[in-house]
Amino acid sequence: MFRRPGFYTRRRLATLAALLGLTASIALLQSPTASAALPTPVSAATARTYLASLTVATENRTGYSRDLFPHWITISGSCNTRETVLKRDGSNVTTDSSCAATSGSWYSPYDGATWTAASDLDIDHLVPLAEAWDSGASKWTTAQRQAFANDLTRPQLIAVTDNVNQAKGDQDPATWMPSRTAYRCTYVRAWVQVKYYYNLSVDSAEKSALQNYLASC
Repeated sequence: MFRRPGFYTRRRLATLAALLGLTASIALLQSPTASAALPTPVSAATARTYLASLTVATENRTGYSRDLFPHWITISGSCNTRETVLKRDGSNVTTDSSCAATSGSWYSPYDGATWTAASDLDIDHLVPLAEAWDSGASKWTTAQRQAFANDLTRPQLIAVTDNVNQAKGDQDPATWMPSRTAYRCTYVRAWVQVKYYYNLSVDSAEKSALQNYLASC
């Protein structure tokens, strides 16, 4: 026969339940967020509206060179764009006198990996430089391309696992998406926002892929 718990037993159970609830809350707060520190992209509804307004055009890579997009410029003091993003996207990041990250923890939302060495991370141009060139940046000035390559205001730069970024290369969402499916909605919303802001075109396969992903956001 089960006995009804006495007063002290009930109090111990209540205390235990409260502690378990507090532990769960702390774990939730400490778990990585789906968006890391990327500037929050527009909503899915807004992204769908933006996408509908983008010009659909065939891409052209003639004349492209990464050097045409001056990147990792000085942002503040001795800190360049890469170092600024590493500090923004990491936890408990410490830097030396030249602003290089010497310790910290970084969560890569593309693949869900966590790293403690800055050398394991690349700063991804969410819309790759070559993709931008293909879809309109070939007509920009060098100053405009520099602004794009170092944009900390739009959701365009993010610290991610280096080999994941290298596998992505210059691919658009028709051929590459983050392996972590929970991040894909954020990714496509950011992609469309950047393309819209910079008045870049999309090709037909890219637009179709974006529409499909946004439909499930």
